[in-house]
Amino acid sequence: MNTPSRWRRFSSMMYEGVLLFAVVFLASYLFDTLTQSRSGLMFRHERQVALFLAIGIYFVLSWKYKGQTLPMKTWNIRLIDKNGLPPTVGRLILRYVLAWPIPLIAILLIQGLSRITGYPSTDLLIVFAPFTLFIWTWFDPDRQFLHDRILGTRLISV
Repeated sequence: MNTPSRWRRFSSMMYEGVLLFAVVFLASYLFDTLTQSRSGLMFRHERQVALFLAIGIYFVLSWKYKGQTLPMKTWNIRLIDKNGLPPTVGRLILRYVLAWPIPLIAILLIQGLSRITGYPSTDLLIVFAPFTLFIWTWFDPDRQFLHDRILGTRLISV
C-alpha cells in the first residue's frame, strides 16, 4: 500500500479548510439561532465545544462510510486500519481527538513568541499551526502522521 505524498496530503488539507468553512458557518448559525446569541463572545466556550463537536462529526461520518472526506476522494487518499479495513468508530473518534494536540501546542508556542518579542503581528503565524502535523512524517518510516502511528491507522493512495 502506497503512502500518499506530503504534497497530496497538504493539498487535501487546504481543500478541507474550504469545506470546513461551510461546516463551521452552518454549525455557528445553528448555535446562534438556538441560543439567540447576538455576539461571537456570548457563550464563547459553549460555541467552541459545539464547533469542536460539529467538525468531529463531519470527519468521523466521512471517514466511517467511505474512509474518505470529499478532499481525500479528490486527491485519491483513503483511511484504513492495519488490516486494510475501515477503522472502527471508536478509533475514528480517537483519531480526530489525537490530531489536535500538536497544532494546539504550536498555537501556544506562537502566542508565547508573540508575547516575548512584543510583536503582536507574530500571532499571524497561527495559520501554519495545522501543518505542524507534518513534522512527524519526516521521522516516520512510512511517512504517516503521529496520530495514525499511535492508532494503527494509515492514509493510502487509491
